Amino acid sequence: MPFLILDLEMTGPEPDYNEIIQIGAVLFDDNWIEKGQYLTNVYPENEEAFSSHSEKIHNLSLADLQDAPMIYDVLPEMEEWVMKQLGIRKTQQTTDNEFYLRNVIICGQSVINDINFLREAYRYEKLKWPYSRTLVDLHTLSYFVFRILRRNGQPVPRGLSLRDIAGHFGLEREGDFHNALEDAILTAKCLKEVFKLGDGMTLN
Repeated sequence: MPFLILDLEMTGPEPDYNEIIQIGAVLFDDNWIEKGQYLTNVYPENEEAFSSHSEKIHNLSLADLQDAPMIYDVLPEMEEWVMKQLGIRKTQQTTDNEFYLRNVIICGQSVINDINFLREAYRYEKLKWPYSRTLVDLHTLSYFVFRILRRNGQPVPRGLSLRDIAGHFGLEREGDFHNALEDAILTAKCLKEVFKLGDGMTLN
């Protein structure tokens, strides 16, 4: 099954009020071979929900987003991008891509939050959710892997933020602000490292 490592930047924390303003993604095939990277800004329909607190995190202002597409254009564009990168050819002309994308697993750091925002965008735009309902969460996987390592006297990160997990593996963000694609790439690298740790574990 293909894996779509996703990261979003939003205008605030509430998916039923705030909106997505940037989408970054890295796509991998079944063997975790990278197939492509995706990044787009998104102009929010509800400008009043744009918070100064969130702007301090992602450093994106409304002026920066002025020429960005709206979410109703971005969602189908991203679906087409995923299919193109995976070499999936549609056998019929339809806007419903569930048949082609239902095995694509969304992954990320605390990814349920990103999925909630993405699902709300699909619901609001009256579009059908096309991706798998299975998810892979770096935060959850790291919790269990590092718990085992700690019980065996191995070093573990201080926390389970993306920064902490990445730092444990000698990885870090390039800048001080969050960028959706950079964080998606960093998350993918961390997932590979956590998988590697898991592959090295044996039961006595």
